[in-house]
Amino acid sequence: MSDVLQYEGKRVIVTGAASGMGAATAQILVDLGAEVHAIDIKKPEVTGLASFSQCDLRDPAQIDETVRKIGKIVNALFNCAGLPNTFPDLDVMLVNFCGLRQVTESVIPLMIEGSSIASIASTAGIGWMQNMELLFGLVLTPDFAAARAWCEEHPKELANAYGLSKEAINAYTAFRSFNLAKDGIRINCVNPGPTDTPMMPEFEKAVGKKYMDDFPVPLGRHAVADEQAWPMVFLNSPRSSFVTGLQFDCDGGFKGGLFTGQIDPTVLMPEGFGDA
Repeated sequence: MSDVLQYEGKRVIVTGAASGMGAATAQILVDLGAEVHAIDIKKPEVTGLASFSQCDLRDPAQIDETVRKIGKIVNALFNCAGLPNTFPDLDVMLVNFCGLRQVTESVIPLMIEGSSIASIASTAGIGWMQNMELLFGLVLTPDFAAARAWCEEHPKELANAYGLSKEAINAYTAFRSFNLAKDGIRINCVNPGPTDTPMMPEFEKAVGKKYMDDFPVPLGRHAVADEQAWPMVFLNSPRSSFVTGLQFDCDGGFKGGLFTGQIDPTVLMPEGFGDA
């Protein structure tokens, strides 16, 4: 069977396509025959792109203009852009959640029945269901400006901006999936565990190299970018046509071990993190 994932000729957008999981996702999609439109603040080295748009996801006007230029029908959106926790807290929230949501809501009017959305969240966001009251205060804000205002009004919660942004992606995915289903549009996200990408040194700066090296992964190693890209490519393909609202854990078995008591939950908190 050829073209098993059915991307040949499909128009797709990949944010964060210049490096890491975004670059891996974009290259896989090009190789599968998709028409790939890349968005990032720097130009990707991916070969075979249909277009590249430079865009700062902290700026909603740039986002809307970028999506307008891409135009036409968009069959799939891959939200791969993100900032690590070494950046200012507000910037992390604006890119990782507010900008991601702005891209998504700008692209949805260009989608037809059978289209799909996949976003990169994180293992850092797997506890989102325990934080729903707070998260829905953010998720239900009507637009980018209101979401930014919410972030500015919650400096204490933004002390863990990376984790909060990834919890928000999980919550947004669950909430939006119900509304989009009536239009035949699916939305899912992935929660990667530690992955060796150019962003890994930033995580090591934030929480310490030893913490990242020792983070428990039952499979015994970090992932590589392709191992996170392929699940997204599958989730956005017609082969996942009955899958929506899913938080897909690409963590080498971490969540299974954690939720069954075989991994000590205190490993989630790096030494000294959150100290006054």
